[in-house]
Amino acid sequence: MQFPLTFWDLSLWLAIISIILLVTAELVSPYYGQTNLLINKKRLRRVALAMGVLFLISVAIRIVSMITTL
Repeated sequence: MQFPLTFWDLSLWLAIISIILLVTAELVSPYYGQTNLLINKKRLRRVALAMGVLFLISVAIRIVSMITTL
């Protein structure tokens, strides 16, 4: 049985999720005023940055795989 998602799909998913989380983390920051959200802002920011780092790692893996196939 083959995994239905390719590495490209996972990389795209990581990119979209990290952008959404980073935008959300910035919108709920205290500089934009009081919000009534019950979200832990530190945890949201950490998860957003972790997703961004995972995306960058996936891009690096893709670049290395392109270089080694030449």
